[in-house]
Amino acid sequence: MSLNKSTKDKNPLGRLLLTIKDKRGLVIAATGCSILNKLFDLAPPVLIGLSVDVVAREQSSWIAGLGFNSVPSQLGILAIVSCIIWSAESFFEYLYGVLWRNLAQATQHILRIKAYRHLQRLEMSFFEKDSSGRLLSIINDDINQLERFLDHGANQILQLIITVFLVGGAMAFLSPGVAFLAFIPIPIILWGSIKFQSSLAPKYKEVRERAGDLAARLSNNIGGMVTIKSFATELWELDRLTIDSNNYQRSNRQAIRLSAAFIPLIRFAILFAFLAILIVGGLQTWKGEMAIGTYSFLVFITQRLLWPLTTLGHILDDYQRSMASTNRVLDLIDTPVQISGGGKELNIKVIKGEISFHNINFNYEERETLFENFNLKIEAGSTVGIVGTTGSGKSTLVKLLLRLYELQNGEIKIDGNSIQRYDLRQLRRCIALVSQEVYLFHGSIEENISYGSIQASKEEIIKAAKLAEASDFIDQLPYGYKTIVGERGQKLSGGQRQRIAIARAILKNAPILILDEATASVDNETEAAIQRSLLRITADRTTIVIAHRLSTVRNADEILVLEKGVIVERGSHESLLEKQGSYMDLWKVQAGLTY
Repeated sequence: MSLNKSTKDKNPLGRLLLTIKDKRGLVIAATGCSILNKLFDLAPPVLIGLSVDVVAREQSSWIAGLGFNSVPSQLGILAIVSCIIWSAESFFEYLYGVLWRNLAQATQHILRIKAYRHLQRLEMSFFEKDSSGRLLSIINDDINQLERFLDHGANQILQLIITVFLVGGAMAFLSPGVAFLAFIPIPIILWGSIKFQSSLAPKYKEVRERAGDLAARLSNNIGGMVTIKSFATELWELDRLTIDSNNYQRSNRQAIRLSAAFIPLIRFAILFAFLAILIVGGLQTWKGEMAIGTYSFLVFITQRLLWPLTTLGHILDDYQRSMASTNRVLDLIDTPVQISGGGKELNIKVIKGEISFHNINFNYEERETLFENFNLKIEAGSTVGIVGTTGSGKSTLVKLLLRLYELQNGEIKIDGNSIQRYDLRQLRRCIALVSQEVYLFHGSIEENISYGSIQASKEEIIKAAKLAEASDFIDQLPYGYKTIVGERGQKLSGGQRQRIAIARAILKNAPILILDEATASVDNETEAAIQRSLLRITADRTTIVIAHRLSTVRNADEILVLEKGVIVERGSHESLLEKQGSYMDLWKVQAGLTY
C-alpha cells in the first residue's frame, strides 16, 4: 500500500481520534465517567483511615472536629458516606461501561464503513497488488482488535493515570518522606513500560502481517476448492497453510514471551515501595511522629497506587495490538485514490453513445506497452465486434472506457467529451457490461438480475430474462426467480450464470452495451438464441461485442481484428473473409478447416 510520508509518521492514536472526531462528545462523557468512578473508588482507604482515627482518638478524631462528638455518631456518618460513595462508584462504573462499549461499537462502525467506502474508490490495479484475504483481515479482524481495546483498555489507562496523580498527591501531602520512598519505583516502572512498548510495537506489527497472510491463504483456498480437489493437492495446500499458521503462531509467541516478562519484573519494584512504607511509616507511627489513621491510610493506599501498575503490562499489550491494527486500517483509508471523476454531469437519457479513442498509450504496471498512439472511433448506435488472440488488448479497451485503469497518455471521449471530465458513477451507469468472468452475488436470481436496477418491476425483470434467453431454465427451477444461486452463483452452470449476467445488463438499459465474451460459457443452442436476440438487445444503443467465437460477431456493423494493441484489420464479416488475412485464419481454425 503506498502512503504519504506525512500519513505514516502520524501517531496511530492521534490518527484514530481525528478519524472519530464526530464522536468527541461520547469520548468526553466516557472519560468523565471513568475519572469519577476512580475518584469514588479511591475513597474506601480514606474511610478506613478515618474509622481507625475515630476508634483510636475518639472525641479527638478528625470527624469530631465537624461537630460529631460521640463515637457512634462518627461511625454512623462514616456508614452513610460509605453508602453514598459505593452507590456513586457503582453508578459511574455502569455509565463508563456503557459509554466505552458504545464508543467501541461506533468506532468499529465508522472505521469499517470508511475503509470499505474508500476501498470501492480504489483502482483495479490496487486489488491486483493486494489479496482479498488480507483486505478482509484489515476490515474485519483489525477493526475488531481495536474494539476489544476500547471496551476495556482505554478506561484502564485513564484510571491508572488518575490513580497515580491523585494517590501520589495525597501521600505527598500527608507524609512527603514516606511518599518519596513510594515514588522511587515509579520512574523505573515507567521506563520499563516505555522500553517494553518500543519492543512490542514491531512484534505486534509482524503479528498482524502474519494474520493477514494467513487470512489470504484461507480465502484463496476456500475460493479455489474445486481446483484443489480436481488436482488432488489437499495435502500440499494443508502443508502451505500449516507453514502460514506456524509463522503466525511464532510471531505471537515472540510477542507473548516479551509481554509476559513485564509483570514479574514490576512486582519487585512494587515490593520495594510497600516494604519501605510498611517499615518506615510503621516506625514513625510507633515513635508518635505519624497518626495511626494516617499510617493505616498510607498502607492501604500504597496498594491502590502501585498494584494497578502491574496491569500496565496487559494494558500496553492490548494498546500495542490495537495500535498495530489501527495503523493497518487507517493506512488502507489513507491509500491515495489514483482515479477520480470530474465534475461534469452525464445525463444517461441524452447520451448518444459515440466513442472515440485518441492517441492512447497504456501499459499495465511492470509490463510492456500494450497500446501506443491507439486510435478508434465507434459511431453512436452501431454494433462493433472486436476479435483477436488472447492478450491482444480486447478487454483492456473496455476497462479503459470504464476508467478501471488510467491512461498513461491520450484521451477517450463519449459524445465528444473526455470521460475524465465526467463523474465516475454517472459514467459507469451509462455503460452496461457483461464480463467474461461473471460474478453473481449470494441471493436469488431475481435479486441478481435487478442488481443495479433495484427499482425494476417483476415484469421488467422477466422481460430482460426472456431477451437473454434465460427465462426457460429459470421457470424450470423449483423456486423460479426466487431460487438462491449460492456464493458466486455456484449452484448454476456457467451458461446459466452468463445468461443472468446478460439479463442484468439488459435491465440496466444503458446507452452503451459491452458484451465481453458474453457467449463464452454457453452451448451452441443458447448462443444461437442469444444471437437472435442481439438485434433487439442492441437496438438504439452503441454495442461493443468482444468474442473469441467469431459467430457471435458476424452480424456486427464492423469487426476489428486486434493484435498486440494494434488494429490489423477492420470491416464486415464478408469483407474480412475476402481479404484472407488474420480474420480468415481465425475463421478457419474455429470452423475446423485445414489450410
